[in-house]
Amino acid sequence: MARKPDEYIVHILISNGHREEVRFPTIQDFQKWYSGELVPKADSKDFINVPIKNIQGEYMVVRPANIVCLRVEPVFFGSVDRDSI
Repeated sequence: MARKPDEYIVHILISNGHREEVRFPTIQDFQKWYSGELVPKADSKDFINVPIKNIQGEYMVVRPANIVCLRVEPVFFGSVDRDSI
């Protein structure tokens, strides 16, 4: 039986070498943001919002043209403490 990830971490690599990490509760939430916000404005130098749902009162904006790479990592919560590994 396949396990279902508890959330997805999206690692964003920006052209200046800066890295950001954003969490999405489901892959569908990521796909909705990616196809609805990022892809249509891929060459734009205008800022777009990046949803940060797990941190209240904080937000992030990015220029889509400066995004070099995205890596999507499924996260499985369990009895193993990820911080101690």
